[in-house]
Amino acid sequence: MNQSKECVVELSRAAVYHSINPYQELTAKNFRQIGERVLDNVNLKVYAGQIVYLIGRVGSGKSSLLKTLYGELPLFEGHGRIAGIDLTTLKRSRLPELRRNLGIVFQDLQILSEVNVFENLAFVLRATGWEDEQKIGVRIDEVLRQVGLENLQHKLPFELSGGECQRLMIARALLNSPKIILADEPTGNLDPVTAESIIQIFHAIAASGTAVIMATHNTALVESYPARTLLFSKGEVKEVEFDD
Repeated sequence: MNQSKECVVELSRAAVYHSINPYQELTAKNFRQIGERVLDNVNLKVYAGQIVYLIGRVGSGKSSLLKTLYGELPLFEGHGRIAGIDLTTLKRSRLPELRRNLGIVFQDLQILSEVNVFENLAFVLRATGWEDEQKIGVRIDEVLRQVGLENLQHKLPFELSGGECQRLMIARALLNSPKIILADEPTGNLDPVTAESIIQIFHAIAASGTAVIMATHNTALVESYPARTLLFSKGEVKEVEFDD
């Protein structure tokens, strides 16, 4: 790890909860009452340009940690910062600011089905304050080239393969040049060859200076494309290494 790089995620003594209803307004007391504590004493630093895999069984806390990092679940115990924003004092009014510094890729595709690839991306840019249509077009061209979809701007989502849809999700996450990409099982529904191409894209993104934190069950890909790996087990997070 190159610790001279900017630290973009820092958690110390953090406890992560899985909430039954993360959308209601909660205090620390009633959050603990309705939520389930899934991780304790999490200490983590992630630096710009790193790729970090999160591995472990279903329910071990990987997705809950990602949700805490993008502000869907509050952090009431311990300390945490991401992209310069304090998670322990984060207000819902600051969520748009936080998420402009993040790119989020879900396993379940969240694509506008009635518009083409270009308009899916243009919608996000306009919604985040972009007004100049020429600059919008240039930025869309850039991210589509980055994920290998430069010739598919006018395709509708139903005309895309599963891998192409996932590439579109990654392109969308890159639009506002985020400091960090958070990806939750981005290869979970893909065949092995397509999944490998998606992992290659994430490694290229990290090489360009953006941190990537990815939850995955695909340990074969982790071994084929090694990077820092965290194992979630029995309420703890531990660094692991794979044998060569």
